[in-house]
Amino acid sequence: MAFNVFVVTTDIRFIREGKPLSWSRRLGLTLSLSLPAMLAQLSGIAMQYIDASMVGRLGADASASIGLMSTSLWLFWGVCSAMTTGYSVQLAHKVGANDSEGARNVFRQGIVASLLFSLAITLLGVGIAWRLPHWLGGEEQICGKASLYFVVFVAALPLLTLNYLAGGMLRCAGNMKVPSLLSGLMCALDCVFNFLLIFPTREINVFGTAVTMPGAGLGVLGAALGTVGAEAVCAAMMMWYAYRRQPDIRLAGYRGSWRLTRDVTRKAAGIATPMTVEHAVICGAQIAITMIVAPLGVIAIAANAFAVTAESLCYMPGYGIGDAATALTGQSHGAGRFSLVRKFGYMSVGLGMAVMTVMGLLMYVFADEIMMLITPIESISSLGAEMLRIEAWAEPMFAASIVAYGAFVGVGHTKWPAIMNFGSIWLVRVPLAWWMSQSMGLKGVWIAMCAELTFRGTIFLLRLLLFRWWK
Repeated sequence: MAFNVFVVTTDIRFIREGKPLSWSRRLGLTLSLSLPAMLAQLSGIAMQYIDASMVGRLGADASASIGLMSTSLWLFWGVCSAMTTGYSVQLAHKVGANDSEGARNVFRQGIVASLLFSLAITLLGVGIAWRLPHWLGGEEQICGKASLYFVVFVAALPLLTLNYLAGGMLRCAGNMKVPSLLSGLMCALDCVFNFLLIFPTREINVFGTAVTMPGAGLGVLGAALGTVGAEAVCAAMMMWYAYRRQPDIRLAGYRGSWRLTRDVTRKAAGIATPMTVEHAVICGAQIAITMIVAPLGVIAIAANAFAVTAESLCYMPGYGIGDAATALTGQSHGAGRFSLVRKFGYMSVGLGMAVMTVMGLLMYVFADEIMMLITPIESISSLGAEMLRIEAWAEPMFAASIVAYGAFVGVGHTKWPAIMNFGSIWLVRVPLAWWMSQSMGLKGVWIAMCAELTFRGTIFLLRLLLFRWWK
């Protein structure tokens, strides 16, 4: 069997064509979908590393201003991303059932709904942008930059939401290649745009020759504009490919209504509402953690934010495998092959735990080097490295929760996983972090995080193995 990412579309058709899939074929299909999805996720992490590394050169205040707003931005991004999932999961079911016209109808309605929803969220974000840093307990010297960074991103939410939608539609149709390639391009563009926008005009040494490098010198604002610009280019290209080129879902040349219908909207809401509420309350908990960390000072805020960015190098491969699990279980469910749904769920979770165990080991060994890539400030990098070594112990069970969640989403099973995530983070992480921070500072917050992720992975594994989630 071919493992090349360029033959994913052909292989995944085995599911909806009713062909038998042996263990080796299931593994090959899982890998062929997971590898490009992991590369796409890693490209996104590379963007975060680029932003953090470049801004880290501007000093602790600039780093803290971004770190203060990161959890709030995850809240806004995640709510929009969760909404698009309500449509992409339906599309996976339609494709699995060989209903191309139904898939196109879902895609059209997804575009309309995504634009309307993201515009409403944008208005909310812009309305609170200038007060939010103060609500989070930020020190006065960083609040202005923090608000500016936040407002640029929320103003661009409609474009980012279309990026989420098009990428999700392509992945659920079985195409991991294009989202992966465009994510790599987005990473390269982010590097170029940030390099030109963050720093002022300066001389750099190129093979012993002094070269004047133009720059806008916008600092934190430049970091936001550079990343948004790269994502806007990617969104346009992703949507163009999904709209014009992707088999089974492309809209170009096919007529149909763009009006929202009750049936599709109701199903989208049934899938997305638990995810949206869950993400909101989880990010609310992360914001609460930020408020616990904020009184610990600028160094702690920056170290916490950079360590979170560094840790994402470990867990984003899990999210890539989770995306593959969503596509595989979704199409298998749409094809009515429920035994295959369960088998793909088990296989993808096992693969995710193996990959993230290795990543956690690497993070533990190279924690100091990873943090020094992000910031040259020794007090921040050493504190961040200590946090990474604590978190490395949680990575295998964190993988179980991430990938199992992706498998559950593929069949539209979102209510109980959302409740499990909510209960775990609010009943375990937040109170434990507050209590342990009183005596142990930032170290206590990260020990609480490690304990909670281990607990969360355990309850997700129990649900995966002991309950009939696949029907």
